[in-house]
Amino acid sequence: MVKVKVAHFRLCHSRMPFCIAYLRESLEMVLDAHVRAFEFFSGSPRRGIYDNLKTVVSKILIGHDRIFNSRFTQLASHYLFEPVACTPASGWEKGQVENQVRYIRRRLFTPRVRCKDLCELNRYLADGCLMLAAGQLHPEMRDKTVAEVFRKEKPRLVLVGSSFDGFRETPVRVSTTSLVSYDSNRYSVDASVAGRTVMLRVYADRIVAVEGGVVVADHPRLFGRGGTSYDPWHY
Repeated sequence: MVKVKVAHFRLCHSRMPFCIAYLRESLEMVLDAHVRAFEFFSGSPRRGIYDNLKTVVSKILIGHDRIFNSRFTQLASHYLFEPVACTPASGWEKGQVENQVRYIRRRLFTPRVRCKDLCELNRYLADGCLMLAAGQLHPEMRDKTVAEVFRKEKPRLVLVGSSFDGFRETPVRVSTTSLVSYDSNRYSVDASVAGRTVMLRVYADRIVAVEGGVVVADHPRLFGRGGTSYDPWHY
């Protein structure tokens, strides 16, 4: 049994849902989830409402004012939407979000889901969201399903031609054996940068090392502890 974190999205007008699962709840997962959601919707909304999740809200100020994570702000600028945070302890501002969590848990995770890997689980979730939208009546337009309302809403979404490159970047020191460490795992890099500092681009599913604008390593991301990913060509 594997415990996963599920990102939930819901368009306010049509109530069209989208869910995607990850093994972590970190910034790069949140960035990737937005990219996948906007691909699923074929566009982005003009405003996003958030429940002060720590991965994107760096500091809570007075009222609705927030200091958002700089990388998340870049994502919002790329997709041309305005992020708005809910007021703490104000449940009436986020009813759609909390109701969706209960609804998705009941409809898509009961009984417990069995999948061979995360890719299969996310295909199941995407197909499940489409199925739910096709069979659920819109709460306000009772003569239409969520899917029917979404088809009319879809042309009003903001269409951005290129996807955001959703990585988190951090400097790391390369060991004398051409290895870098991240999240309790190690990855080989090209031997030419041994003993130097490289920029590690952490994606939801990849680890990429860059030095002087040149990629010196690209590995599938490891999620256990104490693992090492080697590329023999690095040596």
